[in-house]
Amino acid sequence: MIYPKLYIIGCGDTGSRVARLAMEEGVKVAAMSRNMSKCASLQESAAEMIRGDLDDTLAIPRIDMRGAALLYSAPPPGGGIRDTRVSNFLDSIQVGNEPAKIVYISTTSVYGDCGDELVTEERPANAGNHTAKRRLDAEESFTEWAKMRGVPLVILRVAGIYGPGRIPMDRILAGHPLLDETEAGFSNRIHADDLARICLAAIDRGDDGDIFNVCDGETSTMTAYFNAITDLLGLPRLPQVPLSEARRVMTPLMFGYMTESRRIDNSKMLAKLGIRLLYPTMADGLKASLQ
Repeated sequence: MIYPKLYIIGCGDTGSRVARLAMEEGVKVAAMSRNMSKCASLQESAAEMIRGDLDDTLAIPRIDMRGAALLYSAPPPGGGIRDTRVSNFLDSIQVGNEPAKIVYISTTSVYGDCGDELVTEERPANAGNHTAKRRLDAEESFTEWAKMRGVPLVILRVAGIYGPGRIPMDRILAGHPLLDETEAGFSNRIHADDLARICLAAIDRGDDGDIFNVCDGETSTMTAYFNAITDLLGLPRLPQVPLSEARRVMTPLMFGYMTESRRIDNSKMLAKLGIRLLYPTMADGLKASLQ
C-alpha cells in the first residue's frame, strides 16, 4: 500500500480482514470501534485501537489523519433514510486533520431493482428500500464533504458478501423457505477475502470520484445460492414458495433480497484496480468457506 498508515472506521469482519492484510504489507493500522472486545484479535496483531461511538457525537475522538488513508466500513444505523453515523463522523474531522484519501464501502442495492439489465457504474442510483437509501445518503454525504475539503474519494458498491463465518446457517437450519427460483431476481456476490484485497487496491489505484461495482461477475439468484450451500453440506434443500406466498411469510428485508434483481458488471473493477480474484465463482468460494 502506498500510504504509511490506514485508519479503519468500523471494526467488523471486512474491516478486520483489510487491517490484517495491510499490516502484512507493513502498513500501520488504526481501527475505531465502540466495542473493543470484538477487536481483541486485531489488538493482539499490533493494530492501534481507538474507542468511538458514531451514534454519540461526544464519543467520537478527534483524529489527526494527515498523510494516511481512510477506509469507512461501519454500517448505517437501523431505521430512517439517513446515515447519521457518517454525518457525525465527518463533522468530527477538524480542518487540517483530513486523510489523504477515503474509500467508502457502499452497496449495489443503491441501484434498486434493475430487472435483467446489466448494471454498470454509469447507471443512476435508484434506492428502493430504507436500507439502500441510508447507503445512498452516506455516499452523498461523503461526496459533498470530500469535494468541500479537497480529499480524494473512492466508492465501492459491494454485492452480497460471503465467506467463512458469513454463511447464513441459522436460516438454513431453521428451514426458512426460499422464493421459487423461476420467480427470484438476479443477485451477485463477492468473497470476503477478495473484498479485503479490493479495498486495498482501491486505496492505492482508485482515483478521486471513482465508483466501482464489487462482485465476482457471476450472476445467479439468492435461491440458487442457498441451494448450493445445502448441496455442499449434504443437507436437504430449503422449501420454495411462489411469489404470492413469499410476500406473506418472509420479512420485508428478505423478500427484497429475493425479488430485487441486479446483474452487476465488474469489468471496471477488474481492469482499473488490477484485481485477479481468488474466488471468481460461487462454487469455488463456497467450497473454501465451508471447509
